[in-house]
Amino acid sequence: MTLASSRLAARLQPYFFLAPALLVTVCIVFYPVVQTATMSLYDFILYRPRNVPFVGFGNYVRLWNDEAFWISLGNSVIWVVLAVGLQFLLGFAAALLLNESFFWRSVARAVVIVPWALPSVIIALMWTWMYDFNLGVINDALMRLGFISEPYPWLASPDTALYAVILTLTWQGFPFFAVAILAGLQAIPAELYEAAEIDGATRWQMLWRVTIPSLAGVIATALLLRTIWVANSLDVILVMTGGGPGYTTHTLPLYAFLRAQQGMEYGYGAALAVVLTIMLLSVVAAYVARAARGVDR
Repeated sequence: MTLASSRLAARLQPYFFLAPALLVTVCIVFYPVVQTATMSLYDFILYRPRNVPFVGFGNYVRLWNDEAFWISLGNSVIWVVLAVGLQFLLGFAAALLLNESFFWRSVARAVVIVPWALPSVIIALMWTWMYDFNLGVINDALMRLGFISEPYPWLASPDTALYAVILTLTWQGFPFFAVAILAGLQAIPAELYEAAEIDGATRWQMLWRVTIPSLAGVIATALLLRTIWVANSLDVILVMTGGGPGYTTHTLPLYAFLRAQQGMEYGYGAALAVVLTIMLLSVVAAYVARAARGVDR
């Protein structure tokens, strides 16, 4: 083997090792994305598969004039902001507690993972029973404590259905933040707290001046990942409310799924999916740009 060919082989070696992973990614990620984007340009309805006219951006124009789309978009914003925000706050508090020393800490660290480990369908069914109008433990507890005088239809009322499902997702998702932030807490050097204590900082000041700045990267990454997951999730809503009552708990992924699955309008459902993908890509792009600015500094 010549020197030139050996150098070429050395340069191509990393790509050779990455090739299987790249091939799998192309097959299971990029190809479906391209297929979905292409399908969104056609009026593809499943019960007439031989008649699939090209409509260009017709599905997107229709989407712009679709009131259910705007309702679903508004619900998605509420869904993501509240669910991710509450999960973060609860997970951050849990991480701070689990980072302290107490005799049953190892048990607590194991127990906090349980909501995250359970399947979403099981969690949705469990909370649906808890919200049940006649037999639900939530109504029973609130009536015993005197907060309500009669059972309340949490999942059947337009005023509370979305927030009831958000509470369910908060309980399911906060362990992700707890574990991620706990790992970040354990990586903070103890010398930083010792120096802050010598300078007379209180625990509250150490939290704001030492802990949170040290966790900035972990928190940003965890928020990004959880935002993407929550924005794409539909299983909990589908099991608990099916999107009802009315469009009260419709989110974009659920609306796209229902139009494709029940209405058999695959072209329109694909257009909804493409719009959601573009929105999430904009969030990812903002995060990458922020991270790049941090590296440049």
